[in-house]
Amino acid sequence: MRLLIVEDEKRLALSLAKGLTAEGYAVDVVHDGLEGLHMAGEGSYDLVILDIMLPGMNGYRVCGALRAAGHDVPILMLTAKDGEYDEAEGLDTGADDYLTKPFSYVVLVARVKALLRRRGPSGGASPVYEVGHLKVDTAARRVFLAEDEITLTTKEFSVLEQLVVRAGEVVSKADILEHVWDFAYEGDPNIVEVYISTLRRKLGPELIRTVRGAGYRLEARA
Repeated sequence: MRLLIVEDEKRLALSLAKGLTAEGYAVDVVHDGLEGLHMAGEGSYDLVILDIMLPGMNGYRVCGALRAAGHDVPILMLTAKDGEYDEAEGLDTGADDYLTKPFSYVVLVARVKALLRRRGPSGGASPVYEVGHLKVDTAARRVFLAEDEITLTTKEFSVLEQLVVRAGEVVSKADILEHVWDFAYEGDPNIVEVYISTLRRKLGPELIRTVRGAGYRLEARA
């Protein structure tokens, strides 16, 4: 899952990004409302954490502009203000949830997970994907091969998730990098190959096919 944080308090923004990255999300951070609107408008995010008091354009206007443009990405609004009027205004502009500073990080993570679950099919928990003998529960973040549960690291699971939700399709290395890591990642793009290799060791070499020059495809085992 890919998250965007639009927050001008840099220490808070970086702290949230660090924590959410540890939870397994790919996180981008911007500190300006206009830049946040531009990035969120590209449509590549699963959720936006949006402060209200921002330079360039405040959070109310960013949220309203995204909704007016037809973007339905879940938006969790943050503000140092309190009071029913502020909350009503935030929700009226199209925000999905609202959190007043100071807040507990645990509560923020719970709100994020709830919004992401709500976005899933039927408004319930994330679906369980089955490809041959492989079963991936994206809500519980558990993986089974036949009757055996396979233990994966956070990044291994995130790479597998990108493949299983598009099972049978070719998923490019660039797509995996974009959704599992973030735009700021400047390391070796061959890191994807490293994780594909570890997944093959754990799940079997024939499950993930390399499509030369194009990417990888998850296929049911014969």
